[in-house]
Amino acid sequence: MSAAKKPIQIPNAPAPVGPYSQAILKGDTLYISGQIPLNPGTGLLELDNIEMATTRVLQNIDALLHEAGFNADDVVMVSIFMKDLNEFQAMNQVYAAYFKGTAPARQTVQVSRLPLDVTIEISCIAQK
Repeated sequence: MSAAKKPIQIPNAPAPVGPYSQAILKGDTLYISGQIPLNPGTGLLELDNIEMATTRVLQNIDALLHEAGFNADDVVMVSIFMKDLNEFQAMNQVYAAYFKGTAPARQTVQVSRLPLDVTIEISCIAQK
């Protein structure tokens, strides 16, 4: 019998804006929904530049990881959606500072539009 899926819902990450969970824990795997640069404390988007936006998204992911008993070293796959790949290098500098150990597998794609017209959205999978 497989483990039941457990929703991870916390105030330290943006509340879902649709019919989905912030994250789902199933067995030893955590699936984190796409996070945007929304500050859950203020309710404001942090969009001054791609570095600020990426930092906020990773802080939101970090809060969900810790709530479920995981950390950045447990992340095995990351999906990044950006409005402008010309900002790739700047985003990558912030990203590299967050994932200091063995970097997870990753895909990065440019998209025409993201929720609330943000510049970046990141989802990931972590495993113990």
